[in-house]
Amino acid sequence: MKAKLGIAPIAWWNDDLEELSDDVSLEECLRQASEAGFTGMETGRRFPMDAKVLGPILKAHTMSVCGGWFSGLLLDGDMETEKQRIAPQMALFKAVNAPCIVYGECARTMLSEDEIKVYARKMTKFGEWCAEQGMPLSYHHHMAAVIETEPELDMFMKHSGEGIPLLFDAGHMAFAGGDVMRVIDKHHKRITHVHTKDVRMDVIVKLDRTRESFLDAVVKGAFTVPGDGSLDFEAILKKLADHGYEGWFVVEAEQDPVKAPPAEYAKIGYRALTKALAKAGYKIEGQSS
Repeated sequence: MKAKLGIAPIAWWNDDLEELSDDVSLEECLRQASEAGFTGMETGRRFPMDAKVLGPILKAHTMSVCGGWFSGLLLDGDMETEKQRIAPQMALFKAVNAPCIVYGECARTMLSEDEIKVYARKMTKFGEWCAEQGMPLSYHHHMAAVIETEPELDMFMKHSGEGIPLLFDAGHMAFAGGDVMRVIDKHHKRITHVHTKDVRMDVIVKLDRTRESFLDAVVKGAFTVPGDGSLDFEAILKKLADHGYEGWFVVEAEQDPVKAPPAEYAKIGYRALTKALAKAGYKIEGQSS
C-alpha cells in the first residue's frame, strides 16, 4: 500500500480569511512544509499560474503539486463557461503533473433531492470532460456548500457517475455530523483524494449554528491537524487501507497562524500521519527514513 503526504498552504495563508495569514512567501511556505517531511502541497493564492515559473520553485524545495482548489459555479452556470474558467488551472496542473483538481461548488447552498439529481448528472458530465482532457477532478463535499451532510453526499453519489470522483474529507464530514467511517464504507470506490483535516469537537459543539458560519468556526479554532484534534486517524486510515485506497493524504487545517504556528503544526500533523499510516500498512513514498 503506497501513500504520499501533502499539505495545503491554508495553514500559512487563508484564501477566504486573509487576516488569518502568515506574512511568508511561497518559497518559505514550501521550505517549512518540506522540512516537516511533506513532499507535496496543494495550490493557493500565492502560487504562480505559470508552470515555467512554478516548476523551478517546486524543484528547489523537492516538492510537487498534489492538488488544488477550483471554485466551481456549475450548479447555476453554463458548462462551456466552466470549461473556459477551469482551463488555465488545468493547463498548469497538467504541466506540473498534479494528480487532480479539487472541485468545490461555490454557487449556493441547500438543494432538494430532485435538484441534487440534476446537479449530480451535470457534475458527472463535467468531470468526464475534465478527465478526457487529461486532468481529473475530485469532488469536495464541504461545509456551507450544496453537498455538506452525509445524506446529501449519499444522494449526490447515488445520482452521479464514476466520471466525478470523490475527495473524502474527514473533518468536513465530522463537522457536518456525519459518520466518517460509514461514509468510507459506502463510497470508497469513488474516493481518489483524501484531506486529513482534524476537528476540535469541543469548539464545534459550542457553535450557535443559527447565526455562526463555517468561517466563524474557523476563526474560533474548529479545525486542526491530525494528532491535535478529536478524530481517530489511525482508525480512519486503517478503514481506507482495508478498502484499498492508495494515493495522497493531504493535511488541510485552516487555523490562526499566530495561535497555531504553521511550521510547528505541520510537524505535528506529519508525525501523527506517519504513525497512523504505518499502522495501517502503508509505505510512504518519498520518506527519507
